Order: sequence, then C-alpha cells, then structure tokens
Amino acid sequence: MSRRRVLEALVSGTALVVLSPVMAAIALLVRLRLGAPVLFRQHRPGLHGEPFEIIKFRTMRDDRERDGNLLPDDQRMTKFGAMLRSSSLDELPSLINVLRGDMAIVGPRPLLMEYLPMYTTEQARRHAVRPGITGLAQVSGRNELPWAERFALDVYYVEHQSLLLDLRIIGRTVAKVVRREGISATGHTTAPHFTGSAST
Repeated sequence: MSRRRVLEALVSGTALVVLSPVMAAIALLVRLRLGAPVLFRQHRPGLHGEPFEIIKFRTMRDDRERDGNLLPDDQRMTKFGAMLRSSSLDELPSLINVLRGDMAIVGPRPLLMEYLPMYTTEQARRHAVRPGITGLAQVSGRNELPWAERFALDVYYVEHQSLLLDLRIIGRTVAKVVRREGISATGHTTAPHFTGSAST
C-alpha cells in the first residue's frame, strides 16, 4: 500500500469517526424530509474505468411520471436537497469509498458509466488515477465549466499529481464550499448531460 493510500485511509477513517454525529443527524433529516433510502448508491467508473458503487446522501425525491420514469431533476430537488448539495454535505458518505480504496480525497470526479464510450483517448486519461471527492475541475468552476474544460483540467491533474497540488485543491475546495460557487450550470439543476467530446 502506497504512502498516499495509507494517509488517505487514516484521514478518511478519522473523519468518519469525528463527523459521525453530523452524519447521523443528516441521515435522520434525509429520512424525515426525503424518505428512504437515506443513501444514494450508484455505479461509477473508478481507476482504469472499473465500476464501483459510490455512496452519497440522497438529495432528491423519487417522484415518478405515470409511466414509472423519474421526473426531471429540477422537479425532484427540494430546498433541503439543494442545501445538502451546495454545502457538499451530501458527499460525506463518500469518505467510506475513500476508506475502501474506491476513491481518493482528490482526483477527477467520478461521472456516469454511460459516458465511458463517449470519451476521446485524451479525455479517457482522467481514469489513470482514482476518482476523488474533490478535484481540480471542481475548484476551477465546478458545474459551471464546459465539459471540454473540465476534462482538460482532469488530465492536467493526472499529469501533475502531487501532495502539494492536492493540498492546494483541498484549500480551494473549502473556499468554494463556503462561498457555494459553481453548484450548477446555467439552466440546469446540477450539470448538463455529457453527449460526446464536442459537448460544452
């Protein structure tokens, strides 16, 4: 196990213990306001594109249309759910992913499995490292950035990964969360759907 991996396991394990009262309180509020399940689980691409199950707090209701399909995100998002996202409190359970080794604290954000065949060879390099809870693209604009810029920043991180860069990203992440910047793209609840290398 690398030194970085040992450090991440220690940090995530300690954070889970210290933040357990906060996480318990959030879980109760999610259960009361959004219902069950409390946790959102979804398969995402990890290191080398291998799938893993990401864990987050649920932020949307499960309201569906008559045909059984989920309503659009903006119709299922509540003020409480939006608050969890804007404060990044919904990400706290992802510390379990870090502890398990699925994710890193810093790295390209894990997106959707369906995006994998849409990446160019260059964009796919973002999967050369483990995905992170936060990353260079997140502190550079979060969901406000066009896809091409986000992927370019992910690849830059892969090429320049270092402890110093990680510490800078973590510091900028705290500032972004406090200011609640870049939470959603214009006209979208979070980010627009990626449809290929030409997406903006």
